[in-house]
Amino acid sequence: MITFLSAAAFTVGCKKEGTTSQEIDKVQAKTAEVAQEMKEYSYAQKTQFVEKMQGQLAALNHDVDQLAVRIEKSSDAVKAEAKTKLQALRDQTEQLNKRLDEVKNATESTWDTVKNGFKKAYDSSKDGFQQARQWVSDKIAP
Repeated sequence: MITFLSAAAFTVGCKKEGTTSQEIDKVQAKTAEVAQEMKEYSYAQKTQFVEKMQGQLAALNHDVDQLAVRIEKSSDAVKAEAKTKLQALRDQTEQLNKRLDEVKNATESTWDTVKNGFKKAYDSSKDGFQQARQWVSDKIAP
C-alpha cells in the first residue's frame, strides 16, 4: 500500500506519458483504496496487518533513499532545498515506524484506536509524499 503510494509519488515526475494531474488522480484513487483496506483489518488479523506494513515501510525507506540519490545528482541549489524536504520525509517514515510498534503491542481493546493512529500517520505521510513528488517533478527534470 505505502510502497505503491511512495513509488507512484516519486516516479510520477519521471514518467513522460500522462499528465501530472492524471497521475495525481491515480495516486489519490489508490490512496483511498489503501485507507479502506486499513479499516477492514480486525484484531484477529493483527499479525497479517503488521507483516504487510513492515514490508511496506521497508519499501518506503528504499524509495526515500532512491529519491535522495536522484536529488544528489542535481544542482547545489536543489540539493540545499531538498535537504529539509528529505529529512521531513524520513521523519514521517519514522513516525510510521513508531505507530507500527504501537500496532504490534495493541490489545483487542486498543486495536481500533491504535489502528486509527497508524492511519492518521499514514495519511500525513501520503500528503508529504504527494508534495515531495510534485516538488521533484517541478525542480528536477526526468
